[in-house]
Formats: sequence, C-alpha cells, structure tokens
Amino acid sequence: MARERARRRNRKTAGEASLAQLPWRRVENPYSPIEVLDEDGLTAICDTAFSILEEIGMDFLHPEALALLKGAGADVTPGTERVRFGREFLKEALATAPSNFKLHARNARHDLDIGGNAMCFTAVASAPNCSDLDAGRRPGNHQDYRNFLRLSQSLNIVHLNGGYPVEPVDLPPATRHLECLRDLVTLTDKAFHAYSLGRQRILDALEITRIAHGLSQAELRDRPSLFTIVNTSSPLRLDGPMIEGLISMAEANQIVVITPFTLSGAMSPATLAGALAQQHAEAMAGLALTQIANPGAPVIYGGFTSNVDMKSGAPAFGTPEYTRAAMAGGQLARHLGVPYRSSNANASNAVDAQATYESEMSLWGAVMGHANMVMHAAGWLEGGLCASFEKMIIDAELLQSMAVTLEPIRVDVDTLGLDAIREVGPGGHFFGAAHTLERYETAFYAPILSDWRNFESWEEAGSHTATQRANVIFKQLLAEYQPPPLDAARAEELDAFVERRTREGGADAV
Repeated sequence: MARERARRRNRKTAGEASLAQLPWRRVENPYSPIEVLDEDGLTAICDTAFSILEEIGMDFLHPEALALLKGAGADVTPGTERVRFGREFLKEALATAPSNFKLHARNARHDLDIGGNAMCFTAVASAPNCSDLDAGRRPGNHQDYRNFLRLSQSLNIVHLNGGYPVEPVDLPPATRHLECLRDLVTLTDKAFHAYSLGRQRILDALEITRIAHGLSQAELRDRPSLFTIVNTSSPLRLDGPMIEGLISMAEANQIVVITPFTLSGAMSPATLAGALAQQHAEAMAGLALTQIANPGAPVIYGGFTSNVDMKSGAPAFGTPEYTRAAMAGGQLARHLGVPYRSSNANASNAVDAQATYESEMSLWGAVMGHANMVMHAAGWLEGGLCASFEKMIIDAELLQSMAVTLEPIRVDVDTLGLDAIREVGPGGHFFGAAHTLERYETAFYAPILSDWRNFESWEEAGSHTATQRANVIFKQLLAEYQPPPLDAARAEELDAFVERRTREGGADAV
C-alpha cells in the first residue's frame, strides 16, 4: 500500500543506500514546564542555598578569583580560599546575567538562540573511550574523534559540539587542544565548546574561533561564538584551571555554563532536596563570579544532579531521581532568570534497552524541565566513560522524535478531515481515502531505526536489531560525509596559528 511504500523509503536497514532525516531545525518547546517543586519547596531550597553560601561558604582555589570576589564585596577569610556570600550581594551580582542570547556558528544557518523556549542538542563529549560493533571498546584516538565530528556535522538534529566527543589520547596533551579545535572548525560548521583547563587553552580557543568566523577581537566580543562548561568540584569547591577558563571566557563575553557535579549520596546529600540546595548554591557562586568578571556576560545554569548506586558508588543516570532533579533544576534556573542546561545521560555499559530507556527518561526530564541546552544528547554511554557510534544514531532517533513531539498539533479545516470521514463513513477504512493518499508520504514521522514489518518478513530480511541498523547508518553517513566549505584565507590563517602555537609548546598540562 502507499503508506507501506512511503515507510520503506524512509526506513534505513542493512543494505539500503540513503538515510531520511528531518531537515535542520531550531527546536522550540511550546509547552509549559513541569514544576516538581511547589512554592514552599522552591523557597526552602533557595533559602538553604543562600544559607550554605552565607554560613559555610565555598572554596575558590585561585588568587585571581579571590581578589575579584573580595574587591566586589564578598567575605574572603584571610589566609584561606574560603569565600562567603551575603544573599543581597549574590542577588545584585546575578541581576546582570542575561536571560537569553544567541550562540553564533561559523555557518550562520546554524546559529542558535539560547533561552526562552529554545532547545539545542549537543553531541556526546569528554568520553575517554569509544566503541562500535565492529572494533569493540577502545581508548579514544584522533581518527575516531574526527569520525564523531563528521557524524555530528551529518546529523541535522545535532545542533552543536559540546566538547571532544572522545578524548584523542594519541595526541600530545600540550598541543592536543590545537589539533582538536582546528578539526572542530574544518570538519564542522556548527558552534562548539572549549575546555576550561587553564587560561592558555581558552585563549587559544578564542583566537581559533575568531579566525574561523573572520572577526576582529572586538567583533568576537559582540558575537558570543564559543562556550565552555565549568564544573564545580563538589562539594563547594571551584578549582584553579576551571577558574582561569571561567574568567577568561567571561572577560571575552563568551558563554560560560556553570554545572555543579552534585551526585546525591557521594558529592552532595543523599536526598534530592539537599542535593538541589547544594547545586543551587554552587551554581549561584560560579554565576556570580562570571558577572563580577564581566557584568552581562552570557551564562547558563547547569543541572547535573543524580544519584549513585549505594552498593558500588557508581553514578546512576536516567533514574526517577535524575529526571525529577532535571525538572527541578529548570525551576531553579528560571527563578534566577537565566538559561538552563541538562543532559541526555545513561549508565548502561552496552547499546541496549537500558541505555535507551535511561536516555528517554533523561530526555523527558530535560524537555519537561525546559532545558535550553541538552549536553551529551547523542552518543553517551557508560555514565560518560564511552562514546558509542551506534548510540549516537539511536539518540538521533530519540531527538528527532522529541522534536516532532514538540510541534503543536495543527488544527484547521484541512487537518480535521471531515470530508474524509464523510467519504469513508461507518465501518470503512481510510487507507484509500483521498485525504490519506494526498498525505501518505508526509502524514507521519517515519523513524530512521524502527522496523515495523511482521516477524516473518523481518526475519527473512536478516533479523537486524536496532543496534545493528544503527551500525549500518553511522558507516553510511561517514561514507557520504562532505566537509563544509571554509574560506581559503581563514583556513590558511588557522593553519599558521596552530603551527605557530604547536612550535611554542602549546599549553601546560593540568
């Protein structure tokens, strides 16, 4: 039938030569956020966060941060790295943080709005290992790193790169960032992330971004085009390399995402309310430092609270606790009036049902919490220890499905189908109705991975699982990949800069 023919055209199975994707789109979340905290609960968590920073304080392990905070009026205990914040001081500092802004990509078509109802999805980042069905699990390397970038460029639903998808440990640590950032510019034209591992790496990333965009330093300052994740060393510490990156990015007016690493039961209290109060305290302290360094600098509130397995101590993701914390984190970010970051996380060791249902739980937490940026949205496995090529394709399927789910239902004379109902009448079917035949190719979203044949025909075709089909798809995308164009003069300037900085030795190990 017509519908079945359309479905076959849009299905990617072993041996087929093309992949149907949704076109590139900016995703909007039109629905009201789920607020898991009532007014009293929200107030209590915020008050406790203020009390943490007033009474206990937070350690900032860098003299420049201590000088900035003391100069702005925070209470720095002499001879220590402990800083305490009054709540009025914090409110005044955070008042300059913008509620929305634009993240600019090398290709203006891929620019992203951050804040409000806008959502964007990043590729997996920072995994030390990678895997696929063909070569198994292995330490990260430069070839696999580049292939993940090619996939992120090829997948329309992946909006930007959230860091190195996998760490290329075969590159020298001191100059690794130079090669990796050059790859981000040349293999993709989407926005990307730089690691806050000391000042020099960020300064190099800013210069590479400036060259790639063809801007002056002043123009780059007016066009946020780079972002960084700053993780607190929970509980209640911010380390020196992260601080240097934070200050350098804020001074350059680029985007800083402050994300406490509050795993409940390990780095924060073994209750969601306590973990969220600590998350909020650490986030407010980090956000305040960005605004003291540069009032009005673009920032994002990051939520990463989850629980640990109390028998092994291993992080757990995609749990009910994680999902509720993701929604609550959105409430806390909106309370401060800043954009919100969440993640698509799972703790499975294989591309299996656990990986998928935990990811679905994580994604729903992000969507219902109105996250503006979803980190690790495609490819994360093993609680972040592995980047999977097959999981990247499965996650792309989840993200495409979520994007369609977020589309409002169109209701008008045409879609209500009254004429079709008249045509068919009681007891008929709509397969051959004119209304159906006019829409048979576009009526429904056709998943790239789902196989809706009956068991016998599925078995006859080779009995491919979703993971096996994902393996075929990622290799097909890599075979079809074409690098995005880059202005020749910019490419030449980029190569010269990377070669010069490599001769100079790159950056110190951290």
